[in-house]
Amino acid sequence: MKITLTWLRDHLDTDADAATVAEALTGLGLEVEGIHDPAAALAAFTVAKIKEAVPHPDADKLRVCTVDTGTETVQVVCGAPNARAGLRGVFAAPGTYVPGLGVTLGKAKIRGVESAGMMCSARELEIGDDHDGIIELSGAPALGSPAAAALGLDDPVLDVAVTPNRGDCLGVQGIARDLAARGLGRLKHYMPAQVKGTFTSPIGIRLDFPADNVACPHFIGRSIRGVRNGESPDWLKRKLQAVGLRPISALVDITNYLLMDRNRPLHVFDAEAIAGDLTIRMSRPGERLTALDGCDYDLGAGAVVIADRDGVLSLGGIMGGESSACTAQTVNVLLEAAYFEPLAIAATGRRLGIESDARYRFERGVDPASALPGIEAATQLVLDLCGGEASAVVVAGAAPQRDTVIEFPSALVARRGGMEIPESRVIEILTALGFEAKPAAGGLSVRVPPWRGDVTMAADLVEEVLRVEGFDAIPSVSLAPTAAITRPVTIPRQRHRGLARRALAARGMAEAVSFSFIGEREAKLFGGGDPSLRLANPISSELTDMRPSLLPALIAAVTRNAARGLGDTALFEVGPAYADATPAGQSFVADGIRTGSFGPRHWAERPRPVDTFDAKADALAALAECGAPVASLQTFAEAPSWYHPGRAGTLRLGPKTILAAFGEVHPGVLAAMDAAGPMVGFEVFLDAIPEPRDRGSRARPPLDLSPFQPVSRDFAFIVDDSVAGEALIRAVRGADRTLIVDATVFDVYHGKGVPEGKVSIALAVTLQPVKATLTDAEIEAVAKKVVAAAEKAVGATLRA
Repeated sequence: MKITLTWLRDHLDTDADAATVAEALTGLGLEVEGIHDPAAALAAFTVAKIKEAVPHPDADKLRVCTVDTGTETVQVVCGAPNARAGLRGVFAAPGTYVPGLGVTLGKAKIRGVESAGMMCSARELEIGDDHDGIIELSGAPALGSPAAAALGLDDPVLDVAVTPNRGDCLGVQGIARDLAARGLGRLKHYMPAQVKGTFTSPIGIRLDFPADNVACPHFIGRSIRGVRNGESPDWLKRKLQAVGLRPISALVDITNYLLMDRNRPLHVFDAEAIAGDLTIRMSRPGERLTALDGCDYDLGAGAVVIADRDGVLSLGGIMGGESSACTAQTVNVLLEAAYFEPLAIAATGRRLGIESDARYRFERGVDPASALPGIEAATQLVLDLCGGEASAVVVAGAAPQRDTVIEFPSALVARRGGMEIPESRVIEILTALGFEAKPAAGGLSVRVPPWRGDVTMAADLVEEVLRVEGFDAIPSVSLAPTAAITRPVTIPRQRHRGLARRALAARGMAEAVSFSFIGEREAKLFGGGDPSLRLANPISSELTDMRPSLLPALIAAVTRNAARGLGDTALFEVGPAYADATPAGQSFVADGIRTGSFGPRHWAERPRPVDTFDAKADALAALAECGAPVASLQTFAEAPSWYHPGRAGTLRLGPKTILAAFGEVHPGVLAAMDAAGPMVGFEVFLDAIPEPRDRGSRARPPLDLSPFQPVSRDFAFIVDDSVAGEALIRAVRGADRTLIVDATVFDVYHGKGVPEGKVSIALAVTLQPVKATLTDAEIEAVAKKVVAAAEKAVGATLRA
């Protein structure tokens, strides 16, 4: 949102300069991202007067001008056709950089005549497109004075970052109200006078919506006949140009002016292009519109439209149509002011991919009571600038009534904000912001103004009071000293987050950090989409829902990297995921995605593609680092729907406690996200990891610290091919929990020597003596236990 200091003073009686205003706005939570002073770029240019202009002796199109700069008289050769004696224009002395030409001036001879400087055109100063002649300044600005002031370009522009919940500050009036509450000046209250209509509008208005989806509850129209749609006056063009808007015509410029001035979107139709009455309704399948941006849109069903008997004229609350646009030949118009429901406008704009200033404001909430004052203000401007005769207003529906009253204990400011503020000061602040605050039992009764739909509870009022009083005024208070110095204490769940990061980084993965919200479509792909997790004020139309999983953002990041040539990517993130809107529905997870090849290219061997077992290994590494009982985990083939069936699974502690899910991402999910596969991923549920038991002195020392040599023995078992290798490993490890420290599969064989329906699984079993080196008899006894345990658990027999 861009505003100029002069425009701000239309609503705020203040002498504050741009820097002071910027500091106050930032303190109010409306951060000023920059201040642009156009006068600084024109500082070297001054006002000068041509005293005499005679033809160049050696060039028909050039004139030799004698120029009074206010400090001296110089000679300038000029090719402008309007160069003449008495003209006051903009002078650039030698040594001045001219931005439109990209050169620094010096004294030069032009066709044999010396020229000391330049009289400038608008294009040469980059303040307009006119280069057919030099600038002619109106009035009689002092010679030698800054050209910026004479041009009306000495007005600083502030670029204000308005947060999504503060739609009321998308107009200069709203920003002025906040500054007045801060004490930076007095707010100028202005309510436009009612314009009395002299005839009945020939165009009627009707709302046609189902009772459960009234996308436009209030629509006001007014006919104005006999207008002259010419060029806007200079004051209006300068205001619009200063904030980045292009003047088009007086009628269009008036609507853009009120949009920026009071956050009131309006639209003006050429009445001769309207067939019959207007109906505001939802679009129907097959309807199309060529909008003012020149694009043709297939509206489909469900867009909010303004139509006549021949078809759609405009996208309500977003953009008008080309067929009913006002031109220089327009004589009769219909002025429109309406209130559109934010969700309806957001859905239409998002589906059609249209961005506009009107959509931006309606999505964030326009004052529902502003339609009538807005059309009255616009009518008066049209009559003043374009002439004509106004009809009585035509009203369809009624403005939604917002009558929010909050019981507000004034002591809540100190309790939640840490600042003691007298109740009288609280009332003063809230009143200045437009609230109606009255003493009541236990504190205050506060009525919220209709333009502040973001204020719904007492905590919001605390924030309003604190930001006006100044967050920097909150006193710093030290924590009460304790009797002894204590070490910071973290619970296991908190430690798991750092441990998981370390484990995954050690496996060559890069950490990513993403938003905690994703689009509704992606949320539904990963088990989300609960309406309770939809954001009230999303920062983007693509970030509307709290994420049920971290995988969508990681997949999107991997896809962006792949588009930039990074095909082998491994990313992970540790953060919260949301199953529902309750505190219990939030959990911390460690998720990761791999794509491409595992490991770099190497002359000794070709890198292999990543697979499900890489994702499983990542998950196991994170679990092991967090102290999970990895040896006791069971692998189940069932996995969430966003994984590929048969190429995914879950790691569980018992049949119900799921610690992780892993596998290849479902091709359908990747296709829906426009991502190329295959990709493998995992989700480790950190909050589900049980706290480790305190085993005290019974904990086994690490293998490499034992003074006794470990012993390794190989076993090849014949089992049914339906037996999972994990079940065999678990049985073998349980044969002797004191000596057996590891059992891993090193070979799987089908073929000659193995009966049909059977498989040979070879295991390497590691024995670690604790008290003394093992004898042959002790090793043999353990081997017999291994064979017996395998036979009992899975029906295994030793392969001959």
